[in-house]
Amino acid sequence: MHAVFADPKTDFVFKRIFGAETRKSLLIALLNHLLELDGDQRILDVQHLTGEQHIDVAELKLSIVDVKCTDATGRRFVVEMQVLKVEGFEKRVVYNASKAYVMQLRNAEEYPTLCDVFGVTICNFNLWSETDAQGCFKVPMLSRWRMQEQHSGEKGLPQVQYSFLELPKYAAGAAPGTLVEKWAYFFREAKNLDVVPASLSEGPFREALEVSRTAGFSADEWEAYERAKMAEQDARGALAIARQESRAEGLAEGLAEGVLKGKREALLRLLERRGIALTEENRARIEACADAATLDRWFDQALEARTVAEVLA
Repeated sequence: MHAVFADPKTDFVFKRIFGAETRKSLLIALLNHLLELDGDQRILDVQHLTGEQHIDVAELKLSIVDVKCTDATGRRFVVEMQVLKVEGFEKRVVYNASKAYVMQLRNAEEYPTLCDVFGVTICNFNLWSETDAQGCFKVPMLSRWRMQEQHSGEKGLPQVQYSFLELPKYAAGAAPGTLVEKWAYFFREAKNLDVVPASLSEGPFREALEVSRTAGFSADEWEAYERAKMAEQDARGALAIARQESRAEGLAEGLAEGVLKGKREALLRLLERRGIALTEENRARIEACADAATLDRWFDQALEARTVAEVLA
């Protein structure tokens, strides 16, 4: 039996909700809420940009980077959903936003015309997990980042800014109160809902749920959604195996280094007890040796040797 609502964190559904020209009001609402824009700063309209920034890297295929738009003032927005934490993720976010900034420029004379860029990233993992003495996250669920003068704390250089919504930090349960909490609840729980809850029954939240209602999918759309989910599971499995192999390799390397360290220490103790003097060069040579067979040979020779030259021969 199909779920009532599809998972909005998948590539196919995310683009279906926020990447369609006919539904750009949903993208506008998401941006205004996550960037906390109000008054004359609010986004009133957007124009979707092309996928000119697509990065053909296999490890990043689960990162939706191609929902990009600009508003009437020229401000540019790079919106992405990241379901898996991959190596270099933060650097990739900075790269995407910076590239959106410089790609506006055609020649040096156009510097004054460059418009601000906002990178908006929804993470299905904790990006900043450090907590304070009370157990609260030091970085909140919705965080905003821009440059700041380090001595005075004065904010400036606003040309490239970032906003992150870390979904695992959501703590309001089934009763989200703020607009940001409602978006977090929508992204986290939509796939588990059977009906539209009261907290998401109005405005862009209800519309986003209706767009993700699986009953409205064609056979081809359902197949595309299923492929997206399977691709996510395959990627999760590949990452899990890679991490297990990395831990196993690290454990093996650690054990091997422990054995070598023990052999070096045993050799040095034996030489000390036998009264065989070592120069700094001799000691450095022993401590740098990473070959177990060589250390064993030196140890055997040290049992009868009279000089360090006979030991390290």
